[in-house]
Amino acid sequence: MKSSSAFTAYFLEDRSLHRLKTMHPDPNEMVGIIEDFTKTYQSFSEKAIGDREIACWAIQLQGMVRPVESQDLFVGRMKQMAVGISAQSKQAGMGYCIHPDIDQLLISREELTQENRIKLGELLSFWEENGTTQKSRKLMPREVMDIIGSEYYYREPGIAFMLYRMSGIQLDYAKLIKLGVSGLKAEINRKIIASEDTEQSIYAGMLKALDLFTELCLVYTAHLNLIKAETSNIERRKELETMVEVLDHIAYYPPVSLRQALQLMLLYNRLDGTKNYGRMDDYLAAIYKKDQLNNALEDDEAIRLLSAVWQLMIARDNRYDTRLIIGGKGRIAEKYADKVALLILETTRRVKDIVPQVALRFYNGQNPALYHTAIDVLAEGNTFPMLYNDEVNLPAGCDAFQISKKESEHLIQYGCGEYVLNHRSVGTPSGVINLLQALIVTMNRGIDPVSLKPMGMPISRYPKYGQFDSFEQLWGAYKEQIEYHVSLLAWQEALEYQHAAMDNPYLYTSMLMDDCIARGKPVFDGGVRYLGGTLETYGNINTSDSLVAIKEWVYDKQAFTLQELTTILHENFEGSTKVRMQLRSSPKYGNDNEVADEMACLVHNHICNFAKAQAPKVGLDTYLVVVINNDANTIMGSFTPASPDGRKAFAPLNPGNNPTAGSDKNGVTALLNSLVKANTHIHAGAVQNLKFSKSMLGQNRPVFDTLMQTYFKNGGAQAMLTVVGRGDLEKAMEHPENYPNLIVRVGGFSERFINLPKATQLEVLSRTLN
Repeated sequence: MKSSSAFTAYFLEDRSLHRLKTMHPDPNEMVGIIEDFTKTYQSFSEKAIGDREIACWAIQLQGMVRPVESQDLFVGRMKQMAVGISAQSKQAGMGYCIHPDIDQLLISREELTQENRIKLGELLSFWEENGTTQKSRKLMPREVMDIIGSEYYYREPGIAFMLYRMSGIQLDYAKLIKLGVSGLKAEINRKIIASEDTEQSIYAGMLKALDLFTELCLVYTAHLNLIKAETSNIERRKELETMVEVLDHIAYYPPVSLRQALQLMLLYNRLDGTKNYGRMDDYLAAIYKKDQLNNALEDDEAIRLLSAVWQLMIARDNRYDTRLIIGGKGRIAEKYADKVALLILETTRRVKDIVPQVALRFYNGQNPALYHTAIDVLAEGNTFPMLYNDEVNLPAGCDAFQISKKESEHLIQYGCGEYVLNHRSVGTPSGVINLLQALIVTMNRGIDPVSLKPMGMPISRYPKYGQFDSFEQLWGAYKEQIEYHVSLLAWQEALEYQHAAMDNPYLYTSMLMDDCIARGKPVFDGGVRYLGGTLETYGNINTSDSLVAIKEWVYDKQAFTLQELTTILHENFEGSTKVRMQLRSSPKYGNDNEVADEMACLVHNHICNFAKAQAPKVGLDTYLVVVINNDANTIMGSFTPASPDGRKAFAPLNPGNNPTAGSDKNGVTALLNSLVKANTHIHAGAVQNLKFSKSMLGQNRPVFDTLMQTYFKNGGAQAMLTVVGRGDLEKAMEHPENYPNLIVRVGGFSERFINLPKATQLEVLSRTLN
């Protein structure tokens, strides 16, 4: 078994850092590291999870670190191991897990010997039984597993799915930069002295974790010195010397310059596994001010450094997260934070890419240059920054999270747009629910019309509603269907935290989350100040539009019965064009129509309020809905049958809180009026995707500015904008080679349009261009 000191020896002895000179490590050597990792894990008892974690991290790093590239100004290139440990692994998974791309990383590599291929198979068999997700799955109650046991929303139909992940962590980088390694150690040592239960505390593990961080800095320093010795370019040699000086300092001490602060943040972020970067302008403001007062940093140099950080974020290849927040109430040194925010916006303009996901919070009285510059950046075809209105979101957060006005200033976004309290709360979205599938299954009295098998709540519950002789009966059964699943999803969320805590203290995360050090407890085991969960909902608007159509044509006008409609839907409207036209003619959300919008609010209020009420029942501080969007609306739609809103089978669901594609026909003002009607005080975020033409933000900029100002004044919580030329998306589908840098907003994330699956391209294309 190797200790953390062996980590250093692994790189510094024998072949003199040759491993760090290899971007694609020898797969046979990687199998050896996985074997060491597995044996290390097996050598610890279940009670010593803190010691086990840091010992496994020391082995894991041997397979994670990658060499510095010629243009890099910072170290921190790492790749998740094929088997490893992380608070949040790629795509899904938590704790000890197998990487979803293991075939590409190892199994398909031709260099892998037959002996190691067999050994790898044995190792994977062990982790398929003993990974954190696998353990959690085994411990879930049968009732949960029977109804929502699948996590495969991307390959099978269903109403609800559980997800295994501990995502959305936002660390206290301000504390990290202020204290550095030495300051964190001092704080932990003070708690050890005051602790009455040092034997069982996690403090010793935290100190070992910080020691490993120092060792990582020293390994990179040796690597840089090796590169410098082989480099003839004078300017690059100077850069490498600076990088060495930075690492030598942050290995032990708090940073004293912006460059040191950025390197400390980056390297700690990589060790923790966190995929978000917090309120960057806020935590860099004080140290930027110091550089400015000492005349030690020009703005061009700051942008050069930030651009280098952006490149490392891009190299990490994580489009679904990588949130970085600027602006908003509650920043400490606001004057200098504003200056850093403007530098971040300029960096985003220059490094046009799909990450980092920069989001601007704004409020009345904030420096207007931030908002105006943000619109200028968006006008150039960037999809960042996303816009978040503090005047709406903070009061809403007070009610949704049951927190004070001051505490609400710490609300920031992560992932696809969920709110969380910066380094104070966890809000992992560990469940998804397809509201439209729930309605369709309810109409079919507990049978999935695709598989013709029972789905959802027990069929025995349906007789009390008769044959849905009234709309109220159908609405009542639909609500019961939703409540049945949401109660199970909330229970599953709480249990998942318990299972995660049993397997791992997540030491790097715990050190920078309130109040883990103070309480001497890991983040998911009583340490974090607020432990909450979130539930992703999809098909909200398809559902409300469907209910409007059913009420109008089945119950009010009695044009056909519910059974007749169900049969027509089974046949995907074949031979029933007239009925489909009738359904499509019903009022639709997104047109400022009172009937459609009231139904949307009714559906929204029901699930949000019911989910919110589950938190105390399952032992969470909060359990809140997020009406977000990513490509899951297209994926889940591909398994969802035809629906009463006139949507054909397997077409995409509506994106986030937005209308079904093409149904908003009364112009952008009517669309925005619909968007502001849903209650923001009962959920943890909703996504508003808007697509504008280049001319709208060009020669028609005054019109656009008035439009958005009115939207935000009327209660608009946020906006995610895509600015494209008319016809650009169609042309990109025909000739993708001519549009390599056309970036679009999919939902909570952005992507180069030509890299999206065709179904997602078509869904984005179908959205209204204003």
